[in-house]
Amino acid sequence: MSKNLYKNILWIVLTFIIFSFVFSFLIEPTAKPKEISMGELTRKINSGEVNQIKVSGDEIKIELKDKSQATAKKENEAGITETLKNLGVSETALQNVDLKVESQSGWQFWAGILIPTLLPILIIGLIFWMMFRQAKTGVNQAFNFGRSNLRLSTFGKEKILFKDVAGLKEAKEELVEVVEFLKNPKKFQDLGAKIPRGVLLVGLPGTGKTLLARAVAGESNVPFFHISASEFVEMFVGVGASRTRDAFLTAKKASPAILFIDEIDAVGRQRGAGLGGGNDEREQTLNQILVELDGFDRETRVIVLAATNRPDILDPALLRPGRFDRRVILDLPDLNDREEILKIHAQEKPLGKDIDFKKVAQRTPGFSGADLANLMNEGAIQAARQNRKFIIQEDLLESVEKVLLGPERRSRAISPKEKEITAYHEAGHAVVAASLKNSDPVHKVTIISRGLAGGYTLKLPIEERHLRTKSQFVSELAVMMGGFVAEKTTFGDISTGASNDLKEASELARKLVTKYGMSETLGPRTFGSTEELIFLGREIATEKNYSEKTAMKIDEEIAKFIGHAYDLAQKIIKTQKKALEKIAQTLLEKETLEQDDFYNLLKPFKIRPLAT
Repeated sequence: MSKNLYKNILWIVLTFIIFSFVFSFLIEPTAKPKEISMGELTRKINSGEVNQIKVSGDEIKIELKDKSQATAKKENEAGITETLKNLGVSETALQNVDLKVESQSGWQFWAGILIPTLLPILIIGLIFWMMFRQAKTGVNQAFNFGRSNLRLSTFGKEKILFKDVAGLKEAKEELVEVVEFLKNPKKFQDLGAKIPRGVLLVGLPGTGKTLLARAVAGESNVPFFHISASEFVEMFVGVGASRTRDAFLTAKKASPAILFIDEIDAVGRQRGAGLGGGNDEREQTLNQILVELDGFDRETRVIVLAATNRPDILDPALLRPGRFDRRVILDLPDLNDREEILKIHAQEKPLGKDIDFKKVAQRTPGFSGADLANLMNEGAIQAARQNRKFIIQEDLLESVEKVLLGPERRSRAISPKEKEITAYHEAGHAVVAASLKNSDPVHKVTIISRGLAGGYTLKLPIEERHLRTKSQFVSELAVMMGGFVAEKTTFGDISTGASNDLKEASELARKLVTKYGMSETLGPRTFGSTEELIFLGREIATEKNYSEKTAMKIDEEIAKFIGHAYDLAQKIIKTQKKALEKIAQTLLEKETLEQDDFYNLLKPFKIRPLAT
């Protein structure tokens, strides 16, 4: 509303400016000529004081010898010459005056008459028109308030098919049935089969839920309506339900069609959580969605796709058979999928000959499709920053670390002593990691600051992992303690640089005891149950379902895991002190060691990895 008001005010100001320019050309100069009588004009002509006379209708414009101006009035019926002769002007005096008669049909004549009359009417009419227009807009908004902001996607050249979506093989196979139903429903109906009315796409952020929904629409070649669930909810009760009805009605009219509701947990959260009060508007909107899903006729060819990354907080009624009764799980891409995704996002980018997407994919475990797209974009930006015409492998590897930790902070001023402490700290992590059999390989060690980290050691697994063993966790704890032990052993003192390592180690050790059941003393059981605040999706309390005596044992077991990791790291650091010195001194010189350089430095020391 305010935007339209500012726009109308701007138009009014511009209108006044335009009319001001028009008047500046039409209106006579501000110095008004002196008006004289015909008798006085006669005397001036006879005395030779008049230089020129212009006659326009009954108006006489007079220019005197001294260049001054004057005006006079005459009768309309009589001519100027006849009038002057009747008043006693001699023929000789009249011949010395330049006499001109102007036509009264010029545009200035009519403009001078019409504009002063019509201009106020036009301005008043313009103001009333804008007022009525504003009022009409408000009325239209009031009538459209209950309508959904449903958008129809027209893909054109950007049409997406399943082949354009890398990975997600199982998810695509699930959705092929949806596509086939939209194309040939009779095949299913003849067998008495009912296609799922609602399909819920579940996955972490960036795994491709929206992209896969667009691919279903592209494969089906049907109208694709999409809306965010948050757009249903308003501050006025009943508006969300009205918009829901309008959205489903629009999709039914265009059937066969797909209705895609993004982030459905905005209205689909579990009702009656008992905390934070109720939300009548959200619950009424959810009720209307439930009714619309159940209200579909068997012949109606409308598929409702919805996406969420929090299926655990959705209302059970939304997930029962007949509504969103099919869940399609979208996992994070594995190594091969990441390689294919990188190739898709690199299609329109100039690449160097040294690009190896497999190596980039190996450095990006846990990356989603959106992360990989961002990685390729950062690589292109990095190449442009270096004034290159194509992207090289170094740009992509740099982008991996930028996405993980942030940009390099080479300008950060640190003292030589702090730099030395950081070098030994990171060397401690790297040497301990290289000395343990169950630890991931070291890919990079650097003391260049990124984000909040003064330096970092990049460790990545050789193959994809979905399960982790106790020995792997113990090795991880020892690596975390490696930097702390290296500082203490080398300098006889410790710094705050290990604070984040100690925090991560403490949290991991607690999970080993309370969540993973890996404590030999306490046995295979978990401790504590977590409650969530449903409408926020946050953990707010952990129920203590064990005694104080057990709590003491939990603390003892956590301390035992941390102590064992510390002893293991200390043993390696003392045994491989020369290797630690070599890595740290090389870091002080070069600041960064890649995987090959790091392991080449360790070859002379013949480190044999220990089992935990």
